[in-house]
Amino acid sequence: MNSNRAVKRIGLLTSGGDAPGMNAAIRAVVRACMYYKIEAVGIYRGYDGLIANDMKTLDSRSVASIIHRGGTILKSARSMEFKTPEGRIKAAENCRMAGIDALVIIGGDGTFRGGLVFQQEHGIPVVGLPGTIDNDLNGTDFTIGYDTAVNTAAHAIDKIRDTASSHNRLFFIEVMGRDSGQIAMRASIAAGAEATMIPERPMNVDELIHILEKGAGRKKSSSLVVVAEGGKPGHSIDLAKEVTDRFEYYDTKVTILGHLLRGGSPTVSDRVLASRLGVVAVEYLLKGISGGMIGIVNNRINFTPFAEATGNVSNFDDEMLRIASILSV
Repeated sequence: MNSNRAVKRIGLLTSGGDAPGMNAAIRAVVRACMYYKIEAVGIYRGYDGLIANDMKTLDSRSVASIIHRGGTILKSARSMEFKTPEGRIKAAENCRMAGIDALVIIGGDGTFRGGLVFQQEHGIPVVGLPGTIDNDLNGTDFTIGYDTAVNTAAHAIDKIRDTASSHNRLFFIEVMGRDSGQIAMRASIAAGAEATMIPERPMNVDELIHILEKGAGRKKSSSLVVVAEGGKPGHSIDLAKEVTDRFEYYDTKVTILGHLLRGGSPTVSDRVLASRLGVVAVEYLLKGISGGMIGIVNNRINFTPFAEATGNVSNFDDEMLRIASILSV
């Protein structure tokens, strides 16, 4: 969407699950606003804070020494009230009372769907930054927080490998990924896991046992299976029980990494990505471009309308699965 509306004050919020690099994005938006001599307003607790009028003007000191910190200084929440027309009316009224001309929202698909409806209903320009560890949005090769989450997972799996090989164990390691196997797939390759269970390309227990049997036939001292939670945290426990009932070669254990993947200092890749996208978000709003997500494709800035960014996500790379199967021999 293009608009000639003048932007003098930009509101900024983080919504949904936190992701490492959100603070770097906040910093970039605030400093870009300062560079272009407009004001930045921090909105606390996502859309809930917009409804509750929980806002504060941000300046350079507000975002000093946060680029390396995980989480989000603006806090985050999932707002049920914002899903109602009445809640969005309150939010729009608060925007106007605060003199907010446009919004930068940092989050995932739910955040973007809310921003799209809000712009359509109330005419306040909205631009989104992809802040989610799941890497499950169209229109960007990488989301803010994904690289850090993968590195955290890979480092944890490396440590688990040490104990697994010391005790002839089979470990099921569950990582986050509501509807996405992106973290599981990349971390599995990086850590040399024997198998990966992901929602995009389901593997049944018979196939998994076949892989494990081949490893046992070669006298492997340990095996690691990385499991994407697939919207069912604890799924790996049931899977491990089923395998144990049918395959007794290994002593079987389960480790659920869970919210460990959301925390920690963002990697250089996430800091740079968040910084680039944050600056461009402000520049797009000043150009009158809104209603979509700023991402990166082939290392170039890419703009994707919200409806497309949150549509049927088809960015899973089958080549990664092929490579993983070859390397697990």
